[in-house]
Amino acid sequence: MNPNEQLIEIFYLSFQKLDPQGMVDCYHADVEFSDPAFGKLNAAEAGAMWRMLCATAKNFELSFSGVEADERTGKAHWEAQYDFSATSRRVHNKIAAAFEFQDGKIIKHTDTFDFWKWSRQALGPAGTVLGWTPLLRNKVQKQAREKLAKFMK
Repeated sequence: MNPNEQLIEIFYLSFQKLDPQGMVDCYHADVEFSDPAFGKLNAAEAGAMWRMLCATAKNFELSFSGVEADERTGKAHWEAQYDFSATSRRVHNKIAAAFEFQDGKIIKHTDTFDFWKWSRQALGPAGTVLGWTPLLRNKVQKQAREKLAKFMK
């Protein structure tokens, strides 16, 4: 296992333990994160996001597999099961993660997942009807960013 594969493993092992500092320690000081729920985040926002998600996780389980990396890029598959805080609905989200590395750290982290499938689970009927629309995705991102900004204060 090369150092970047080890870095990805450390990241997800920390996430399994809900240890946001262990996760953030894997990130470069200038990391950029993005996913469908939060959009693009800078380093401070990404660190705060992981702290917030770990602090508020309910009934949380995480598994990961398919870790591959070379000197520049990497990828992994991870699955999270949790109770979505806004609705208390059970979610099983399947995520593809892509990484870029610099100076032995993660400089870019991009998570992708089926937003419509996630919204059906997390939001129920509203997610089923509107989850495929940019309208709902934009609303979810706006609410997630507002929650993050409040957490960062």
